[in-house]
Amino acid sequence: MNDKPLRGVRVLDLSRLLPGPFCTLLLADLGAEVVKVEDVEGGDYIRAMGPFIGGQSAYFLALNPGKKSVSLNLKTKAGRELFLRLAATAGVVVESFRPGTVDRLGIGYEAVKAVNPRVVYCSISGFGQDGPDRDRAGHDLDFLARSGILGLCGRPDAAPAIPPVQIADLSSAMYAAAGILAYLRESERTGEGRYLDIGMLDSALAWMVMPVAEYAAGERGGRGRLPLTGKHPCYNVYRTRDGRDVCLAALERKFWEAFCRATEREDLLPLQFSERPEDFALLEALFAGRTRDEWAELLRNTDFCCEIVPSLDEVLSDPQVKHRGLVIETAAVGQANILLGHPLRDRREKGRPACPGHGEHTAEVLSELGVTDRELAELEAAGVVRGRSR
Repeated sequence: MNDKPLRGVRVLDLSRLLPGPFCTLLLADLGAEVVKVEDVEGGDYIRAMGPFIGGQSAYFLALNPGKKSVSLNLKTKAGRELFLRLAATAGVVVESFRPGTVDRLGIGYEAVKAVNPRVVYCSISGFGQDGPDRDRAGHDLDFLARSGILGLCGRPDAAPAIPPVQIADLSSAMYAAAGILAYLRESERTGEGRYLDIGMLDSALAWMVMPVAEYAAGERGGRGRLPLTGKHPCYNVYRTRDGRDVCLAALERKFWEAFCRATEREDLLPLQFSERPEDFALLEALFAGRTRDEWAELLRNTDFCCEIVPSLDEVLSDPQVKHRGLVIETAAVGQANILLGHPLRDRREKGRPACPGHGEHTAEVLSELGVTDRELAELEAAGVVRGRSR
């Protein structure tokens, strides 16, 4: 039984790839009925992107558990009409086309609002719906560059390091989800919906709150030379004797003092916020004096914000991660798979529901609109829908 907070909320998801689907995954985990509205050809582009698990995209499997798939040709009049009939039953619409596309198709906010005044309609795009660059193409890396994040990643004497996490994509997904939840509440209270314009550049720049605060205070250190990116010995990453890494984040004086006492190096006490290369060298030599396991043993009974930098294998087997239900082992077409939970997910759930096949729920969902088997067959023959026979 679905007893989650978004029970009864239907979300139509027109988005593809990562930002929109991650947003709607959060909503699905909160109990919403998420209906992916995919085209009749390949569907969500990410279905075709490797690597693959059991013949299915690992990315698609990670982003779409528990959703439904309806396949419509929105370039046809009949397809648009079916979408608007669906939109009349929805609380939320999410799309991630380039600005202006949904309006050209006749399924934009105004068209949906005409049939459903309460709808919360969210557009996620690279640069937002207005401004000089609104039509410019881009992916996560581009928005990281434009926001200033990429230029601050890595060491000062090297090219910027590409983060392994798609920060612009995921931050825009989370802002979209937060906005949707807020405006669903408003819609319930006032009976009027809202249009949300979420830009990936906007979202990435919003996460630059600490570097911008440092900049405003006069910090001009640049890559690897800001207070929280390696400017000081107390907040840095060091290499062990056997080639592993340890991160030290002893910003507070009490933690720095605890670190110096635990390592029997109270001579380092004055160096917490040093910027001199020779003082960094002292810390580098200290960490290089022990192996990864020796540092782990030292850290076991200490408290000064210091961690072994784990491999991904070690992260996924971490007892704390396991205890919090953040790793979900499942299967895809008989092959083992690993999915992640998230902080909002109900930890009582031990598994993940299946991901939808392309157009798998077309017949089921359209039947709720009164579409008969005969009409469905005619629509499929005309290329308006793609689905499995009932």
